[in-house]
Amino acid sequence: MAISDLPAINASLNCFSAIFISLGWWFIRRGHWRRHIACMITALVASSFFLAGYLTYHAYAGEKSSGYHGLIAWFYFPLLISHILLAFVTLPLVILTLIPVFRRRWDRHRRIARWTMPIWLYVSVTGVLVYLILYQWFPPGTVALGQ
Repeated sequence: MAISDLPAINASLNCFSAIFISLGWWFIRRGHWRRHIACMITALVASSFFLAGYLTYHAYAGEKSSGYHGLIAWFYFPLLISHILLAFVTLPLVILTLIPVFRRRWDRHRRIARWTMPIWLYVSVTGVLVYLILYQWFPPGTVALGQ
């Protein structure tokens, strides 16, 4: 495995996390709390591996998001900005959501999870979209400038 493989691995981890966040929400809405726990632990582990891979990749490769112009820029940059801003919020929210779990304060866990889940899910899904735009669909070197 090379550093250049990390973006695809990270996107896969984000996708995996999004699937298990969704499943965890689905299970808890139906009262299957053990399945909910398993899904949320899986999503947390996937997101943790993603964060480690993301930090490693960007420590070695730097940033690749510049170079877009025209229509793609109008779509990509708002997506990227919302993704980055909410990603900064996600880690503290996840931690704040987990603390009541360890104290068995289900009311507090539920109250903060109502905010954490949609933000975490949005960040995971948009992370996959950012990867697809940046590395698969429209790599910056292949997009015609000024269009």
